[in-house]
Amino acid sequence: MELLKIKKITSLEKVFPDQEPSGEGMEDVITALKKETVSFQMAYYWSGQRKGRAQVQVTSDDKEQVRVRSVRLVPCEYPAHMVADDDYLTTKPGLYPDLLSDIQPWGVELISGQWKSLWIDVDTTGLTAGDHTVKVDMVVEGEVLGSTIEMIHVVDAELPQMAVPHTEWFHSDCLANYYGVEVFSEEHWKIVENFVRTAVKRKCNMLLTPVFTPPLDTAIGGERRTVQLVDVHVTEDGYTFGFDKFERWVDMCKRCGIKYYEISHLFSQWGATMAPKVMGEKEGKMVQLFGWDTEAAGKEYSEFLHQFLAALKPELVKLGISEVTYFHISDEPSQEQFDSYKAAKEVVEKDLEGYQMMDALSDYEFYEKGLVSQPVCAVNHIQPFLEKRPEKLWGYYCTGQYVDVTNRFIVQPGYRTRILGTQMYKYQLDGFLHWGYNFYNAEHSIFPIDPYRCTDAAGAFPSGDPFLVYPGADGEPEESLRIMLMDEAMSDLCAMNYLEELAGRDVVMSCIEPEGGEKVEFASYPRSVSYLVEMRKRVNREIEKRVK
Repeated sequence: MELLKIKKITSLEKVFPDQEPSGEGMEDVITALKKETVSFQMAYYWSGQRKGRAQVQVTSDDKEQVRVRSVRLVPCEYPAHMVADDDYLTTKPGLYPDLLSDIQPWGVELISGQWKSLWIDVDTTGLTAGDHTVKVDMVVEGEVLGSTIEMIHVVDAELPQMAVPHTEWFHSDCLANYYGVEVFSEEHWKIVENFVRTAVKRKCNMLLTPVFTPPLDTAIGGERRTVQLVDVHVTEDGYTFGFDKFERWVDMCKRCGIKYYEISHLFSQWGATMAPKVMGEKEGKMVQLFGWDTEAAGKEYSEFLHQFLAALKPELVKLGISEVTYFHISDEPSQEQFDSYKAAKEVVEKDLEGYQMMDALSDYEFYEKGLVSQPVCAVNHIQPFLEKRPEKLWGYYCTGQYVDVTNRFIVQPGYRTRILGTQMYKYQLDGFLHWGYNFYNAEHSIFPIDPYRCTDAAGAFPSGDPFLVYPGADGEPEESLRIMLMDEAMSDLCAMNYLEELAGRDVVMSCIEPEGGEKVEFASYPRSVSYLVEMRKRVNREIEKRVK
């Protein structure tokens, strides 16, 4: 009996310790465009009676473009809501694959009787068109006990950048909390930039920008750690504003490759009834000027907003970002909060005339009555918006989109996360938003959590909903399997847009929905690894036919 069993699998499978992966959809050649990251896995099963350890060796002419990481298990105490569909891999609490960790000099562990996997990325940036071979060996006590070989066929065309905004909400306070640093200290700036760079690398091109501490997931009457970029000074005549930290933020964003700026919400979450926390200098002391005891549409806060926005707009012009800056009123208002949202919107309507405004919502009436010009619609409530479509329509999902539709919970299959890019193309969505790139708090930010031990915001949301990256050593993020799937989803979208430029939309749609094949909708789509592998192969083939 072989001690080490090897099985090559796609990036779309999740390897559980107690079951052999299927290998569905895995082929010996992966096609890719230039400037794209493609991934596959090397699953392995150790049948030795005692634990072992293996060194990992990569052989390739393009070795510097190959990265191998270990797929590690993380705790999922709240894997799914009580209501779940048949597509979930499991609904039981347990340890499941998600964290991607760099392999240490001492190698990877071999645990008797368990399946594990290595995650292998090939970054095609700088690679020539044609075939590139990658060989990965697992060496135990000097002997190669397992190997896998994969060919990457690089098409002679560059993957274009995202054509629409993609934001995963960035929580600066969580980084300060986890790493124990002062907000906007030099160390904090360094950590923030590390996390932003990783987000951009994985096709997040819009960044939540905390002009004031974002009023998101905060308990009523509670507060989150202050992360306010704009300095406020109370004077006899009103207010003055300092933008030094804001300018540094924008410089960092430009350096990292951010294209769009998402100003933090101007009013409280879930209905815009109150003001966000705003700190300012008054009579020589730093005090809280506005917060939970400030009426959102009241005279005091309204006058403050008029003066603030009057100062901010020339700053946006000066920095050259006014055309790519988006504003929020309040996140996820419900029908019961229609009047308070309307009153808040009217406070800033004239100030923000000509600027892009968007909010996450599910009720069509907010758009129909002119309160939200760019609705960010939950994917399970999007049908009315598609039937009477706004000029610009975004999509989002979070904890509430758990039956049938795409999402990124740890216990959902990889194809359910990756299908998003195809859906965005078919329905021509103008952007995508998610609330948690790095939310390392309990629900309502009552207390900070350790994301390596808690993946569900202290039992609030299905594991994986609150964050896509883990806070690694030295202020560097560690990626998850799911952020790589999101990257693949957005790469699919970019490749489809490129093919449309070359050949027209009908050709792309024939790749997505071949004649006689399954249809892609938001609640109904092909639920298989093979579909996505074959679909993307068709797209690449059509591109290659036209660029040769």
